[in-house]
Amino acid sequence: MPTEEMPNNRLLLHACCAPCSIAVIDEMRTVYGLSVLFFNPNIFPEVEYMKRKAEVVRVCREWAVPMADLDYGSALWEELVAPVVQEKEGGSRCSVCFRLRLARTADYARTHGFARFATSLSMGRRKDSAAINAIGRTVAAQFGLEFLDTDWKKSGRWETGRRLTEERGIYRQSYCGCRFSFDEMVRRQSGGVSPAASKAS
Repeated sequence: MPTEEMPNNRLLLHACCAPCSIAVIDEMRTVYGLSVLFFNPNIFPEVEYMKRKAEVVRVCREWAVPMADLDYGSALWEELVAPVVQEKEGGSRCSVCFRLRLARTADYARTHGFARFATSLSMGRRKDSAAINAIGRTVAAQFGLEFLDTDWKKSGRWETGRRLTEERGIYRQSYCGCRFSFDEMVRRQSGGVSPAASKAS
């Protein structure tokens, strides 16, 4: 954990995956007393979840950054997105997903004495950083915390993340994470119907 010399300088970073978070971790560990939280119950299937988590664990171990891992909890995610399953990728279903993960991060931050938190979600090139940061600010206000409002893909960070990922041979996923984005990837690559789509129908 951060040293006693900087008790109010602690930052909890929600990491969605290693490729999106590695540049953020590298930068923020020199600025804050950084800890990382992995909570991504949206990731489908569970074997993919474990693969992505393992890479975040590897990065944190390499740089001696404390990391917390919360339970998979896909059932909760399924329950919350059920009313908006017909929404397109990038719409209100994604907002529900972001809010779940950021609220859980904020709850963990407040419980464990962090005054501020952030998320690597805005690093994704297809992610709406303005929408993500708006949710982050709202959640932070609800929990009495500060949200580090940043579009991480800017200022050369995306390029840095790509370089660090390639240098370390970190696994790069080919879809966002949830079963809906998995289905979209399958349709895009083969025009077929994925097992996830069949299950959902």
